[in-house]
Amino acid sequence: MNKYFSVDDKIFDIVQKNSGVKDFLISNGFEQFSNSDIFEKMSKNVSLAMALKMKKMNVELFEEKLVSFLDSRNSRVDINLFKKNVGNFDINVEGVLPCPIRIPLLEKFEEWLNENKENYNYTIGHDLKSANLGLDSIIEKVKTGDENKLPDVLMSAGFDLFFDKKLMGQFLDNDVFEVSNDEMNSDFCNDKIDLRDPDKKYLITGVVPAVFLVNKNELKGRKIPRTWDDILSEEFEDSVAVPMGDLDLFNALVVNLYKDYGMDGIKQLARSYMKNLHPAQMVKAKGKNNSNNPAVSIIPYFFTQMIQGDEQIAVWPEDGAIISPIFLVAKKSSREMSQPIIDFFNSEEVGRVFSANGKFPSTNKMIDNGLSEDQNFKWVGWDFIKSNDIGALIEEIEKVFNESIAN
Repeated sequence: MNKYFSVDDKIFDIVQKNSGVKDFLISNGFEQFSNSDIFEKMSKNVSLAMALKMKKMNVELFEEKLVSFLDSRNSRVDINLFKKNVGNFDINVEGVLPCPIRIPLLEKFEEWLNENKENYNYTIGHDLKSANLGLDSIIEKVKTGDENKLPDVLMSAGFDLFFDKKLMGQFLDNDVFEVSNDEMNSDFCNDKIDLRDPDKKYLITGVVPAVFLVNKNELKGRKIPRTWDDILSEEFEDSVAVPMGDLDLFNALVVNLYKDYGMDGIKQLARSYMKNLHPAQMVKAKGKNNSNNPAVSIIPYFFTQMIQGDEQIAVWPEDGAIISPIFLVAKKSSREMSQPIIDFFNSEEVGRVFSANGKFPSTNKMIDNGLSEDQNFKWVGWDFIKSNDIGALIEEIEKVFNESIAN
């Protein structure tokens, strides 16, 4: 049970106790609640879990989404270690985390802060939002060009902030950040892949792998796709759901495909594109012979845990699951004070949260991610990242992709 409500509580009680929940429900599948009479009659008699089951919505996923929403209304969690400088912190930790692991990770972080409060004579504030809320507040700080406005430790998945030369590039060029991870899990440091940044500016703590969710009822005689080549082929024209709503994963997807196939690959992805669904919707899209259902959905590995029945199967691409890395950067100027925090986010304890709770494979060397030998990864590589303006490239790719869809 989360700290706000139980899914077995009546909807009316949840709404009464938590500001903004009614509007959230209306915007997330319960449009009928905008009618006050319907809300009054239904909300007092039906629990949230019952209402979600009636609508065939995943209870656990909806609860996580609602908790993230409620957290975001008061997202600044201030830990004042020595009761000094209240409201002004010596070290600030900011960023976004994937929704499924955010709450357990924050709980671990707060436990760690409380357990270690006698060890540090400085204050720590943190604001780690749900990834679906975006990075707008941090981007505004980055745009000022003032290093002092930046958090001391910054975490985020995806490429659009860290590798945009107009944004974080100005600080990276001036050597503002420094962090390293010389010892990495063998899943990510072997003869096929190496996620260690040779310039020691970025630390990758975990990854979001993109895999295929195949709806066997929609294949219509086609073979199950096993590779990215298959997904881009003419055979799967107008048949693939692409995660455009998940910008981190979408950007990682198109950057990797561009590296391997050029703009032709982006145009081929647009040809295969059928619709944009949230991963949870992709998992539910399994009706027989429904022309509105994609044959294949590109989804985060995490969501394959929700598959029920035998109409759908998850396929780990034989040529590697494209990964959206979860990056961490830290300012050199405050490195001595922030190092224990960096060590925490790179620890075995956090690695277990990433790998077990969210199925986001961890880079910590002590973690067994439970992957088989054939579950490899497709990584764009540091050489490609540092020889391209990734921010400008993503803009160009998105323009080509959108124009190709429109034609």
